[in-house]
Amino acid sequence: MTSIRTLAPETLWGFFDTICSIPHPSGHEAALRSWISNWANGQGLPVLQDEVGNLIIKKPASPGMENRKGVVLQAHLDMVPQANAGTEHDFTQDPIRPRIDGDWVCASGTTLGADNGIGMAACLAVLADQTLIHGPLEVLLTVDEESGMTGAFGLQPGWLEGEILLNTDSEQDGDVYMGCAGGVDANIALPYQAEPVPAGYQAFQLTISGLRGGHSGINIHEGRASANKLLAELMHQVTEHTDARLASLNGGTLRNAIAREATALLVVPASDSERLQELLVTYQQHYAAEFAGVDDFIRLELNAAELPDRVMSRVMQQKLTRAMLACPHGVMAMSRDMPEVTQTSTNLGVIETRDDHVHVQCLIRSLNNAGRDRVAAMTAAVFELAGASVAFDGAYPGWQPNPDSPIMKLVLDTHHEVFGALPAVKVIHAGLECGLLGNVYPHWDMVSFGPTIQGAHSPDERVNITAVARFWQLLIRVLEQTPERVS
Repeated sequence: MTSIRTLAPETLWGFFDTICSIPHPSGHEAALRSWISNWANGQGLPVLQDEVGNLIIKKPASPGMENRKGVVLQAHLDMVPQANAGTEHDFTQDPIRPRIDGDWVCASGTTLGADNGIGMAACLAVLADQTLIHGPLEVLLTVDEESGMTGAFGLQPGWLEGEILLNTDSEQDGDVYMGCAGGVDANIALPYQAEPVPAGYQAFQLTISGLRGGHSGINIHEGRASANKLLAELMHQVTEHTDARLASLNGGTLRNAIAREATALLVVPASDSERLQELLVTYQQHYAAEFAGVDDFIRLELNAAELPDRVMSRVMQQKLTRAMLACPHGVMAMSRDMPEVTQTSTNLGVIETRDDHVHVQCLIRSLNNAGRDRVAAMTAAVFELAGASVAFDGAYPGWQPNPDSPIMKLVLDTHHEVFGALPAVKVIHAGLECGLLGNVYPHWDMVSFGPTIQGAHSPDERVNITAVARFWQLLIRVLEQTPERVS
């Protein structure tokens, strides 16, 4: 147990503390799912688990509320596993250790898992509290949202009876969401063409670190630096101005997180080592000026390394560095209808040298399929020209806004009633599961809201304590006012 259990609302924070104590990165949700199932069974609540591992927990209506529309409270079970360099943490074995820092809860050197652990904790707190007033309730906890939306893809019709979906995966207090972007994953593989290490060469590891990283949808418009794109630029300059040979490139760990760190193992002749150092000094200064106020702690380091067994052929080296340099990354278009909203973006998320290939992963997001498919075609063209194979998978639709949504109106009115002000109505440039879930249950009326979470998908992740209390107030008041069924 940690000190966060003393925070209000205590039931919600108590559940979140338990969630943090049970490892649950994407693909490893079984232990947490088992704990929740056992807890719900102990409460006498019916629990279902579908074929892909989603949990559905049902709670009957409060006395006198049986005729209200059924509500589905939804969150996802998994979290993004990200740790700072030098932080030893096995996300499949080690608990997250939350701590209070002023009006925030954060972790030490790792992601916190408030995305979407706070939403999940709120769902469980609603199930646990027998004093709350509500109609028929179902809690849907999906698996693998962060790495592939497997749970949302695998959800089958007929399992859920509700008519309203309250998604808890939004991350800004005072905002209510009525739409989100769709996306697709690009999986790229370039065969490793090897040559012997030239005689008389020295090995160095170039490291880019200190970047903020962040969520590849929510933060992509802020102009944060991508370690992978900086590495591409550096490698292009290094190979143009020295006789350096690349042995391997690695950067980023998740396709949905802006890369914070990247490395290159390279060999250079002794005569070029000084020039290599000069290039790094030049670009350290360049990046400090370019990203001032956005990414202020970028570090370029060069350290001696052991000679590798092989290097890339010159032809492969040139094709790879140019393809990475040309790979689309960042905001591609802003919405015409909502000028402050990103329409289409793409993230050069992961570069990894393994299995005789250099593998690259990108996540392309867009509010519409046309924008998504256009950037996918651009990405494929760049890498196919370099001789790589490109495959797309995991395509999911966006959630189209419904300005006439009754549940949206209820949330807006309730927010005004509770807090004295209307929230901002927004469309989020992130992959909420609502688009996929709405395809399976097209009759659902959907809305998404949550507390303020900053730095999601990075070790800087933190959740605002005051905003969690406000989120809970809004949630329970909305449940109290759920409309009656239409007979």
